[in-house]
Amino acid sequence: MNAISTNQAPAAIGPYSQAIRMGNFLFTSGQIPLTPEGELITGDIQAATHQVFANLKAVLAAAGATLENVVKTTVFVKDINDFTIVNEIYGSYFGDHRPARSLVEVSRLPKDADLEIELIAFI
Repeated sequence: MNAISTNQAPAAIGPYSQAIRMGNFLFTSGQIPLTPEGELITGDIQAATHQVFANLKAVLAAAGATLENVVKTTVFVKDINDFTIVNEIYGSYFGDHRPARSLVEVSRLPKDADLEIELIAFI
């Protein structure tokens, strides 16, 4: 088991790793729209979603992977009414690659973020 860390994504805000590689599998921690410098993007679900994907791509890259390696995603949104926007942006990052996905509305996320996404990748 190897912990993955990069300064190209926000540092963990608790006692956890940005990702863990176990054999050929990579499990990322959930990423919220926090910049690597610690600024939370709020009030703009499009900008927030792009920041989350920038963070996820950085963590994947630190493990030698890309979005093409992703086999499962879990998306948490604070407002299900943001689904259409998040889904459109999500699709633009994955293109023709279609990993399995769950998307759920939750009452609250860390730092009161609008969304959080975690990934499982096979490397």
